[in-house]
Amino acid sequence: MSIQEVRRVSSRRSKAKVTTEVDKLEYYYESHPTKEDLMGESAVHINLTRYIRDVLECSFQQEDWIINLNMEIYQTSEHKEYPLAPDVSVFKGVALSESARLSIRSWRMLLPDRPGPSVVFEISSKETWRSDLEQDKKPTKYKRLGVKEYFAYDPNDPPVWSQEDYRGKRLLGWSYINGQPTKLEPDELGRLWSNELESWLVPDKYYLRLYDRQNQLRLTRAEAECRAKEAERAAKEAERAAKEAAEQREATERAAKEVAWAKLRELGIDPETL
Repeated sequence: MSIQEVRRVSSRRSKAKVTTEVDKLEYYYESHPTKEDLMGESAVHINLTRYIRDVLECSFQQEDWIINLNMEIYQTSEHKEYPLAPDVSVFKGVALSESARLSIRSWRMLLPDRPGPSVVFEISSKETWRSDLEQDKKPTKYKRLGVKEYFAYDPNDPPVWSQEDYRGKRLLGWSYINGQPTKLEPDELGRLWSNELESWLVPDKYYLRLYDRQNQLRLTRAEAECRAKEAERAAKEAERAAKEAAEQREATERAAKEVAWAKLRELGIDPETL
């Protein structure tokens, strides 16, 4: 066996050992509540995170993407590591079986098939909004995960972003250029473009809408199915209307023909001989 082959075998064994150890590791906060767990979530918060997840799952269902809600992310093998748990996290390029997806308890970045999230979302509340926005808090923490884009949104009514710098805004985003969080600038309509999601992000009070490059609204699976049914009903209605219009034209033509033939008969002309 060559030196290169020995090194490859040794590397595989090392990875297998790390994988086994990390799989068996029980993190403290997997069985104990974090501060975020104890805060609870409002109905607005729950509805919006589920909506974002459903839109992304429907829009990118052909991709190897995993979209998780409040998934605890661990970066080390330290038993009491305090996890980061974004409201929505998007992991791109991860091919896992359905059973593996459903059995994930936490996201352990030490495992070979567990990259950091490409995109994360935080939905702000009265308790969390400062941490969501201040540069030395979550924008910096997500830098350590290797995140490429981070978005914070305030769906509350009234808004909870009360600091002067953020007043009047509902959506902020950062792109990580060379690992450094850089604020994304909105366009003239107040939208933010996400390269990672290939979408415009558009504030809509209780919702954060996503539009593709052609400005078509990205839908949840339920919305897409509903629209498909509506389109099918509209097509059937159009077909029925066209059939009725054709029948009406035929009836009108028959009536006109009968009137014309009646006049010919009054003149002593047999229309059948014409």
